[in-house]
Amino acid sequence: MLPTATSHRILIVTDAWKPQVNGVVRTLTTVIRELQAVGHVTDAISPDRFRTLPCPTYPDIALSVLPRRSLIRMIETFQPDALHIATEGPLGLAARGWARRSGLAFTTAFHTRFAEYVHARTGFPVRPIYAWMRRFHGAGRGIMVATQSLRDDLAARGFQNIRPWSRGVDLDQFRPYPRDAFAGLPGPVFLYVGRVAVEKNIGAFLALELPGSKVVVGDGPQRAALQRDHPAVTFAGPLYGEALARAYSAADVFVFPSRTDTFGLVILEALACGTPVAAFPVTGPKDVLANADGKIGSLNESLRTAVLDALTADRTACRRHAEGFSWRACAETFLSHLVPLVPPDT
Repeated sequence: MLPTATSHRILIVTDAWKPQVNGVVRTLTTVIRELQAVGHVTDAISPDRFRTLPCPTYPDIALSVLPRRSLIRMIETFQPDALHIATEGPLGLAARGWARRSGLAFTTAFHTRFAEYVHARTGFPVRPIYAWMRRFHGAGRGIMVATQSLRDDLAARGFQNIRPWSRGVDLDQFRPYPRDAFAGLPGPVFLYVGRVAVEKNIGAFLALELPGSKVVVGDGPQRAALQRDHPAVTFAGPLYGEALARAYSAADVFVFPSRTDTFGLVILEALACGTPVAAFPVTGPKDVLANADGKIGSLNESLRTAVLDALTADRTACRRHAEGFSWRACAETFLSHLVPLVPPDT
Protein backbone atom coordinates (compact mmCIF):
# COMPACT_ATOMS: atom_id res chain seq x y z
CA MET A 1 0.00 0.00 0.00
CA LEU A 2 1.19 3.53 -0.73
CA PRO A 3 2.25 5.59 2.30
CA THR A 4 -0.16 8.27 3.48
CA ALA A 5 0.43 11.49 1.57
CA THR A 6 -1.52 14.40 0.16
CA SER A 7 -0.53 13.52 -3.38
CA HIS A 8 1.03 10.61 -5.22
CA ARG A 9 2.39 10.33 -8.73
CA ILE A 10 0.46 7.43 -10.26
CA LEU A 11 1.25 6.06 -13.71
CA ILE A 12 -1.05 3.70 -15.62
CA VAL A 13 0.20 1.78 -18.65
CA THR A 14 -2.61 0.60 -20.92
CA ASP A 15 -2.99 -0.84 -24.41
CA ALA A 16 -6.70 0.10 -24.35
CA TRP A 17 -7.36 3.80 -24.81
CA LYS A 18 -9.36 6.39 -26.69
CA PRO A 19 -10.83 6.42 -29.31
CA GLN A 20 -11.81 2.88 -28.31
CA VAL A 21 -15.21 2.82 -26.62
CA ASN A 22 -15.32 0.01 -24.07
CA GLY A 23 -15.44 -0.69 -20.36
CA VAL A 24 -11.67 -0.74 -19.89
CA VAL A 25 -11.20 2.72 -21.40
CA ARG A 26 -14.19 4.14 -19.55
CA THR A 27 -12.97 2.72 -16.24
CA LEU A 28 -9.41 4.00 -16.60
CA THR A 29 -10.32 7.48 -17.85
CA THR A 30 -12.89 7.93 -15.09
CA VAL A 31 -10.60 6.66 -12.34
CA ILE A 32 -7.83 8.99 -13.53
CA ARG A 33 -10.27 11.91 -13.43
CA GLU A 34 -11.40 10.98 -9.91
CA LEU A 35 -7.83 10.65 -8.64
CA GLN A 36 -6.84 13.98 -10.14
CA ALA A 37 -9.87 15.60 -8.52
CA VAL A 38 -8.54 14.72 -5.06
CA GLY A 39 -5.00 15.93 -5.76
CA HIS A 40 -3.07 12.99 -7.20
CA VAL A 41 -0.81 13.48 -10.23
CA THR A 42 -1.97 10.76 -12.60
CA ASP A 43 -1.10 9.96 -16.21
CA ALA A 44 -1.58 7.14 -18.71
CA ILE A 45 0.91 5.79 -21.23
CA SER A 46 -1.27 4.57 -24.08
CA PRO A 47 -1.01 3.61 -27.78
CA ASP A 48 -1.67 7.17 -29.01
CA ARG A 49 1.94 8.00 -28.06
CA PHE A 50 3.47 5.32 -30.31
CA ARG A 51 3.55 4.03 -33.83
CA THR A 52 0.79 1.42 -34.09
CA LEU A 53 -0.62 -1.31 -36.28
CA PRO A 54 -4.26 -2.48 -36.32
CA CYS A 55 -5.00 -5.61 -34.33
CA PRO A 56 -5.65 -8.66 -36.53
CA THR A 57 -9.41 -9.44 -36.70
CA TYR A 58 -10.19 -6.20 -34.82
CA PRO A 59 -8.67 -3.20 -36.67
CA ASP A 60 -10.26 -0.64 -34.32
CA ILE A 61 -7.72 -1.71 -31.68
CA ALA A 62 -4.27 -0.17 -32.16
CA LEU A 63 -1.23 -2.21 -31.10
CA SER A 64 1.97 -0.34 -30.30
CA VAL A 65 5.00 -1.35 -32.37
CA LEU A 66 8.36 -1.85 -30.58
CA PRO A 67 7.45 0.52 -27.72
CA ARG A 68 10.07 -0.54 -25.15
CA ARG A 69 12.69 2.19 -25.46
CA SER A 70 10.24 5.08 -25.69
CA LEU A 71 8.05 3.66 -22.95
CA ILE A 72 10.96 3.34 -20.51
CA ARG A 73 11.91 6.94 -21.21
CA MET A 74 8.33 8.05 -20.50
CA ILE A 75 8.19 6.12 -17.22
CA GLU A 76 11.51 7.49 -16.02
CA THR A 77 10.56 11.04 -17.01
CA PHE A 78 7.27 10.83 -15.09
CA GLN A 79 9.00 9.40 -11.97
CA PRO A 80 5.95 7.60 -10.57
CA ASP A 81 5.39 6.64 -6.95
CA ALA A 82 3.26 3.73 -8.19
CA LEU A 83 2.97 1.86 -11.47
CA HIS A 84 -0.20 0.09 -12.60
CA ILE A 85 -0.16 -2.12 -15.70
CA ALA A 86 -3.75 -2.34 -16.91
CA THR A 87 -3.47 -4.63 -19.94
CA GLU A 88 -1.49 -7.56 -21.30
CA GLY A 89 -0.68 -6.04 -24.72
CA PRO A 90 2.61 -4.68 -26.12
CA LEU A 91 2.74 -1.73 -23.72
CA GLY A 92 1.85 -3.86 -20.72
CA LEU A 93 4.51 -6.41 -21.64
CA ALA A 94 7.16 -3.73 -22.09
CA ALA A 95 6.32 -2.07 -18.76
CA ARG A 96 6.29 -5.41 -16.96
CA GLY A 97 9.69 -6.33 -18.43
CA TRP A 98 11.21 -3.01 -17.39
CA ALA A 99 9.86 -3.25 -13.85
CA ARG A 100 11.06 -6.83 -13.38
CA ARG A 101 14.55 -6.06 -14.69
CA SER A 102 14.70 -3.02 -12.40
CA GLY A 103 13.45 -4.90 -9.35
CA LEU A 104 10.46 -2.57 -8.98
CA ALA A 105 6.95 -3.34 -7.79
CA PHE A 106 3.71 -2.83 -9.71
CA THR A 107 0.08 -3.89 -9.80
CA THR A 108 -2.02 -5.27 -12.66
CA ALA A 109 -5.72 -5.73 -13.45
CA PHE A 110 -7.74 -8.44 -15.14
CA HIS A 111 -10.14 -6.48 -17.35
CA THR A 112 -10.75 -8.86 -20.24
CA ARG A 113 -11.26 -12.58 -20.74
CA PHE A 114 -8.56 -12.50 -23.38
CA ALA A 115 -8.39 -16.30 -23.64
CA GLU A 116 -12.09 -16.60 -24.47
CA TYR A 117 -11.90 -13.73 -26.96
CA VAL A 118 -9.02 -15.38 -28.82
CA HIS A 119 -10.85 -18.70 -28.75
CA ALA A 120 -14.01 -17.10 -30.16
CA ARG A 121 -12.06 -15.63 -33.08
CA THR A 122 -9.53 -18.38 -33.83
CA GLY A 123 -10.52 -21.55 -31.98
CA PHE A 124 -7.20 -21.49 -30.07
CA PRO A 125 -7.60 -23.33 -26.73
CA VAL A 126 -7.98 -21.19 -23.61
CA ARG A 127 -5.77 -23.25 -21.27
CA PRO A 128 -2.32 -22.18 -22.58
CA ILE A 129 -3.48 -18.55 -22.77
CA TYR A 130 -4.54 -18.64 -19.12
CA ALA A 131 -1.17 -20.17 -18.22
CA TRP A 132 0.58 -17.26 -19.94
CA MET A 133 -1.71 -14.71 -18.28
CA ARG A 134 -1.07 -16.30 -14.88
CA ARG A 135 2.65 -15.74 -15.38
CA PHE A 136 2.09 -12.19 -16.61
CA HIS A 137 0.06 -11.15 -13.57
CA GLY A 138 2.06 -13.27 -11.13
CA ALA A 139 5.02 -10.92 -11.48
CA GLY A 140 3.02 -8.08 -9.90
CA ARG A 141 2.19 -7.36 -6.28
CA GLY A 142 -1.57 -7.65 -6.83
CA ILE A 143 -4.12 -8.24 -9.58
CA MET A 144 -7.30 -6.16 -9.38
CA VAL A 145 -10.50 -8.00 -10.37
CA ALA A 146 -13.98 -6.55 -10.69
CA THR A 147 -16.33 -9.28 -9.43
CA GLN A 148 -16.45 -12.05 -6.85
CA SER A 149 -17.32 -14.75 -9.39
CA LEU A 150 -14.35 -13.78 -11.56
CA ARG A 151 -12.08 -13.76 -8.51
CA ASP A 152 -13.25 -17.28 -7.69
CA ASP A 153 -12.66 -18.42 -11.27
CA LEU A 154 -9.15 -16.96 -11.44
CA ALA A 155 -8.24 -18.39 -8.03
CA ALA A 156 -9.31 -21.83 -9.28
CA ARG A 157 -6.99 -21.31 -12.27
CA GLY A 158 -4.03 -20.63 -9.97
CA PHE A 159 -3.95 -16.81 -9.94
CA GLN A 160 -2.75 -15.30 -6.65
CA ASN A 161 -2.77 -11.92 -4.86
CA ILE A 162 -6.26 -11.15 -6.20
CA ARG A 163 -7.73 -7.86 -5.00
CA PRO A 164 -11.37 -6.73 -5.32
CA TRP A 165 -11.99 -3.62 -7.44
CA SER A 166 -15.60 -2.93 -8.36
CA ARG A 167 -16.90 -0.33 -10.83
CA GLY A 168 -19.14 2.73 -10.86
CA VAL A 169 -21.62 4.64 -12.97
CA ASP A 170 -22.14 8.34 -13.71
CA LEU A 171 -25.51 8.86 -12.06
CA ASP A 172 -25.85 12.39 -13.42
CA GLN A 173 -25.42 11.33 -17.03
CA PHE A 174 -27.26 8.04 -16.78
CA ARG A 175 -30.67 8.75 -15.28
CA PRO A 176 -34.28 8.15 -16.29
CA TYR A 177 -35.38 10.30 -19.24
CA PRO A 178 -38.76 10.50 -20.98
CA ARG A 179 -39.22 7.19 -22.75
CA ASP A 180 -39.67 8.51 -26.28
CA ALA A 181 -36.40 7.74 -28.08
CA PHE A 182 -37.94 4.77 -29.89
CA ALA A 183 -41.47 6.12 -30.16
CA GLY A 184 -41.76 4.99 -33.78
CA LEU A 185 -41.01 1.33 -33.02
CA PRO A 186 -43.54 -1.29 -31.93
CA GLY A 187 -43.15 -2.15 -28.26
CA PRO A 188 -41.86 -3.66 -26.17
CA VAL A 189 -38.35 -2.49 -27.10
CA PHE A 190 -35.39 -4.75 -26.33
CA LEU A 191 -32.00 -3.02 -26.41
CA TYR A 192 -28.34 -4.02 -26.69
CA VAL A 193 -25.55 -1.47 -26.18
CA GLY A 194 -21.86 -2.18 -26.69
CA ARG A 195 -19.24 -3.40 -29.12
CA VAL A 196 -20.70 -5.28 -32.05
CA ALA A 197 -18.20 -8.12 -32.01
CA VAL A 198 -18.33 -11.90 -32.00
CA GLU A 199 -17.32 -12.29 -28.34
CA LYS A 200 -20.38 -10.28 -27.26
CA ASN A 201 -22.68 -13.08 -28.47
CA ILE A 202 -25.17 -10.58 -29.92
CA GLY A 203 -26.49 -13.16 -32.33
CA ALA A 204 -28.00 -15.06 -29.39
CA PHE A 205 -30.15 -11.99 -28.67
CA LEU A 206 -31.07 -11.19 -32.25
CA ALA A 207 -32.12 -14.78 -32.96
CA LEU A 208 -34.73 -14.77 -30.17
CA GLU A 209 -38.42 -14.84 -31.04
CA LEU A 210 -39.74 -11.81 -29.17
CA PRO A 211 -42.65 -9.42 -29.51
CA GLY A 212 -42.00 -5.77 -30.35
CA SER A 213 -38.63 -4.48 -31.55
CA LYS A 214 -34.92 -5.12 -31.13
CA VAL A 215 -32.40 -2.27 -31.17
CA VAL A 216 -28.59 -2.45 -31.29
CA VAL A 217 -26.57 0.61 -30.25
CA GLY A 218 -22.85 0.48 -31.02
CA ASP A 219 -20.39 -0.44 -33.72
CA GLY A 220 -17.78 -3.07 -34.41
CA PRO A 221 -16.48 -5.68 -36.84
CA GLN A 222 -19.61 -7.86 -36.75
CA ARG A 223 -22.11 -5.07 -37.46
CA ALA A 224 -22.33 -5.50 -41.25
CA ALA A 225 -22.90 -9.24 -41.00
CA LEU A 226 -25.53 -8.91 -38.28
CA GLN A 227 -27.37 -6.19 -40.20
CA ARG A 228 -27.43 -8.41 -43.25
CA ASP A 229 -28.70 -11.42 -41.31
CA HIS A 230 -31.27 -9.49 -39.23
CA PRO A 231 -32.90 -6.85 -41.44
CA ALA A 232 -35.81 -6.32 -39.01
CA VAL A 233 -33.45 -5.14 -36.24
CA THR A 234 -32.78 -1.41 -35.79
CA PHE A 235 -29.03 -0.69 -35.79
CA ALA A 236 -28.68 2.81 -34.38
CA GLY A 237 -24.88 3.03 -34.52
CA PRO A 238 -22.86 4.47 -31.62
CA LEU A 239 -24.59 6.94 -29.28
CA TYR A 240 -23.04 9.11 -26.57
CA GLY A 241 -24.01 11.34 -23.67
CA GLU A 242 -27.66 12.24 -23.30
CA ALA A 243 -28.60 10.43 -26.53
CA LEU A 244 -27.28 7.18 -25.07
CA ALA A 245 -29.05 7.72 -21.75
CA ARG A 246 -32.30 8.40 -23.61
CA ALA A 247 -31.88 5.17 -25.54
CA TYR A 248 -31.42 3.19 -22.33
CA SER A 249 -34.43 4.92 -20.77
CA ALA A 250 -36.68 4.21 -23.74
CA ALA A 251 -36.03 0.47 -23.73
CA ASP A 252 -38.30 -1.94 -21.88
CA VAL A 253 -35.46 -4.40 -21.28
CA PHE A 254 -31.70 -4.14 -21.70
CA VAL A 255 -30.39 -7.45 -23.06
CA PHE A 256 -26.82 -8.46 -22.19
CA PRO A 257 -26.04 -11.67 -24.11
CA SER A 258 -22.29 -11.84 -23.43
CA ARG A 259 -20.89 -14.85 -21.60
CA THR A 260 -17.31 -13.55 -21.44
CA ASP A 261 -17.39 -10.05 -19.91
CA THR A 262 -15.70 -9.50 -16.57
CA PHE A 263 -18.21 -6.90 -15.35
CA GLY A 264 -20.41 -5.10 -17.87
CA LEU A 265 -20.51 -1.34 -17.23
CA VAL A 266 -23.43 -1.09 -19.65
CA ILE A 267 -25.50 -3.09 -17.15
CA LEU A 268 -25.04 -0.35 -14.55
CA GLU A 269 -25.79 2.34 -17.12
CA ALA A 270 -29.06 0.67 -18.07
CA LEU A 271 -30.09 0.22 -14.44
CA ALA A 272 -29.24 3.84 -13.67
CA CYS A 273 -31.69 4.83 -16.42
CA GLY A 274 -34.37 2.66 -14.82
CA THR A 275 -34.18 -0.17 -17.36
CA PRO A 276 -34.16 -3.80 -16.18
CA VAL A 277 -31.53 -6.26 -17.41
CA ALA A 278 -31.86 -9.71 -18.94
CA ALA A 279 -28.76 -11.90 -19.19
CA PHE A 280 -27.27 -15.32 -18.79
CA PRO A 281 -26.34 -16.20 -15.17
CA VAL A 282 -22.60 -15.66 -15.70
CA THR A 283 -19.78 -13.50 -14.31
CA GLY A 284 -20.72 -9.85 -14.54
CA PRO A 285 -24.53 -9.94 -14.68
CA LYS A 286 -24.94 -12.24 -11.70
CA ASP A 287 -22.55 -10.09 -9.65
CA VAL A 288 -24.03 -6.70 -10.60
CA LEU A 289 -27.62 -7.83 -10.10
CA ALA A 290 -26.92 -9.50 -6.74
CA ASN A 291 -28.46 -8.25 -3.49
CA ALA A 292 -30.95 -5.94 -5.17
CA ASP A 293 -33.84 -4.49 -3.19
CA GLY A 294 -36.62 -5.39 -5.61
CA LYS A 295 -36.74 -7.04 -9.00
CA ILE A 296 -34.26 -5.37 -11.37
CA GLY A 297 -33.98 -7.96 -14.11
CA SER A 298 -33.73 -11.66 -14.77
CA LEU A 299 -30.98 -14.24 -15.27
CA ASN A 300 -31.62 -17.52 -17.02
CA GLU A 301 -29.80 -20.00 -19.24
CA SER A 302 -32.77 -19.49 -21.55
CA LEU A 303 -32.13 -15.93 -22.65
CA ARG A 304 -35.64 -15.63 -24.05
CA THR A 305 -37.10 -16.59 -20.67
CA ALA A 306 -34.90 -13.99 -18.97
CA VAL A 307 -35.92 -11.27 -21.44
CA LEU A 308 -39.64 -11.87 -21.07
CA ASP A 309 -39.39 -12.20 -17.29
CA ALA A 310 -37.50 -8.90 -17.04
CA LEU A 311 -40.53 -7.10 -18.46
CA THR A 312 -42.11 -7.39 -14.99
CA ALA A 313 -39.20 -5.74 -13.15
CA ASP A 314 -39.46 -2.58 -11.04
CA ARG A 315 -37.86 0.36 -12.86
CA THR A 316 -37.60 2.35 -9.62
CA ALA A 317 -35.70 -0.51 -8.01
CA CYS A 318 -33.33 -0.54 -11.00
CA ARG A 319 -32.33 3.06 -10.42
CA ARG A 320 -32.06 2.55 -6.67
CA HIS A 321 -29.68 -0.39 -7.13
CA ALA A 322 -27.42 1.57 -9.52
CA GLU A 323 -27.11 4.36 -6.96
CA GLY A 324 -25.01 2.00 -4.82
CA PHE A 325 -22.15 2.08 -7.35
CA SER A 326 -19.87 5.14 -7.11
CA TRP A 327 -16.89 6.05 -9.30
CA ARG A 328 -15.31 7.85 -6.33
CA ALA A 329 -15.44 4.64 -4.29
CA CYS A 330 -14.01 2.77 -7.30
CA ALA A 331 -11.08 5.20 -7.48
CA GLU A 332 -10.46 4.99 -3.73
CA THR A 333 -10.36 1.19 -3.89
CA PHE A 334 -7.92 1.35 -6.82
CA LEU A 335 -5.68 3.71 -4.84
CA SER A 336 -5.76 1.44 -1.78
CA HIS A 337 -4.40 -1.49 -3.82
CA LEU A 338 -1.44 0.35 -5.36
CA VAL A 339 2.05 -0.40 -4.07
CA PRO A 340 5.18 1.77 -3.93
CA LEU A 341 7.25 1.45 -7.07
CA VAL A 342 10.32 0.78 -4.92
CA PRO A 343 9.46 -2.08 -2.53
CA PRO A 344 9.72 -1.18 1.19
CA ASP A 345 12.39 -3.83 1.79
CA THR A 346 14.87 -2.40 -0.74
